[in-house]
Amino acid sequence: MSIQSLIIDCDPGVDDAVALFLAFAAPELEVLAVTTVGGNVPAALTQRNARIVRQIAGREDVPVFGGAERPLKRPPAGAGEFHGAEGLGDLAPFEPTAGVGEGAAAEAIVDRVMSRPQGSVAVAVLGPMTNLALAMQREGRLAERLGPVVVMGGARSEGGNITASAEFNIWADPDAAAAVFASGCRVVAFGLDATHQVRATEDRIAAVEAIDSAAARATAAMLRFSQRVEREIVGWDSAPLHDPCPIAWLIRPDLFETRACRIAVETGSDLTRGHTAVEFRVEPETARHRWATAANAQGVFDLIVDKLKGAA
Repeated sequence: MSIQSLIIDCDPGVDDAVALFLAFAAPELEVLAVTTVGGNVPAALTQRNARIVRQIAGREDVPVFGGAERPLKRPPAGAGEFHGAEGLGDLAPFEPTAGVGEGAAAEAIVDRVMSRPQGSVAVAVLGPMTNLALAMQREGRLAERLGPVVVMGGARSEGGNITASAEFNIWADPDAAAAVFASGCRVVAFGLDATHQVRATEDRIAAVEAIDSAAARATAAMLRFSQRVEREIVGWDSAPLHDPCPIAWLIRPDLFETRACRIAVETGSDLTRGHTAVEFRVEPETARHRWATAANAQGVFDLIVDKLKGAA
């Protein structure tokens, strides 16, 4: 079994929490650090929430570093209506035993990538890309040293979920996203085109609820909260599971179909702010970006169940 070294940059968030539980339970992933950013809820809450999830999962060995409180150039935005006021749905928040690591998230990313062999450290960006963009500003060689950057963000055929043409993570800090996509690093992007295919149906949630562990119970609670909110706000019967998709791809890339492409982000227009322009007319051999077009939804949920059972 090959093991992928990984930094998870996130803004927990209920689906970020599910992604963290999956990553913490997967022996295929060496989680070097979790870095947090303001996004779904303010930065102080995302940092605390990551530590809460870490404690529930029993993974206090993984350091958590707090990061950017606001986008590079714009006021902060939030999505608390989809994640609850504290960011973890119905889970009662508490102050975790283990604290936050010393130093900023961008510094932690640079230190871990630059101290490992070139191309060996992947970064999963599950929220606004502010921390990674700041890390690239700090260290000009970072893009060429990175392994795959797996991103939850963007939309093409599905349209947006915050505006008609933009997905929230990209919209929240389009300038950071534009910088990362233009940096030359290898990016695999999981936008709404793929994540909307991965739905937390009743049977899939029940399979997680059947696992007897704290991490599985918390995961199931996140899925139940998302199900309820999705029905109340959007009107869909089952909620899409966004952020676990990049983590699932790192473990089982065969669960997804991706296409070589070039991705650019709109930063100049208020009307189409954060739109991801995905161009498939590229040379596959030299393209630095890939776009997820299809997902094996049952396979993703089977993977979550398998890893949570294995860690129970």
